[in-house]
Amino acid sequence: LESSVLAQPWASVCFGESAFVAKACFRDTGYILLVSDLSSVWYESAGAEAVGQRSKELNKRLTVPVSSFLHHLRNLMRPFLAGQPDTTTTFSCHHTAGSLNLHVKSELSGLPFYWDFHCCPAPVEMVSHHLVRPLIRMSLALQYKVQELTSLLLRKDAEIEDYRESGAALSRDRLRTERFQEETFQHNFMTEVRSHAT
Repeated sequence: LESSVLAQPWASVCFGESAFVAKACFRDTGYILLVSDLSSVWYESAGAEAVGQRSKELNKRLTVPVSSFLHHLRNLMRPFLAGQPDTTTTFSCHHTAGSLNLHVKSELSGLPFYWDFHCCPAPVEMVSHHLVRPLIRMSLALQYKVQELTSLLLRKDAEIEDYRESGAALSRDRLRTERFQEETFQHNFMTEVRSHAT
């Protein structure tokens, strides 16, 4: 489960009126759910025994195997994380200082189905493993790509200038572009990054 959820992408989700990013992995033996509001990270890891006990408490009228509960949870969460939630399912959350409880209300076999994810603060190593390291790696990769594209644009400008000096002219004036200004681009890019961060 731990390695499987690491491979899952983070998804933007809303629990009630609150915006989060989340990722999850469900198997017949249990699940792991990670949720973050980009200030804190919470998680829950539950095995089959814990799922069976909680299902008895929340869904007394439902008598199905634990694997069926897990399968149903996976079928509810998969479209939700993909941005295509089932209209018959509602998600809400209750946030306290030390925990984040997510409430799910749906149906299973024609009967009401309820589930609570009891998420606690994720340990530092988990936050680093699932959020910090991937973000740093992605940031470094994007910086490399920006440098690569900047270099390409500067070479393209030099190539176009060479064509102009050789007497070449555009057949369609609407295709004309301004010379790429690297300093202006970098300034505007960092300004945009800072505005999104706040």
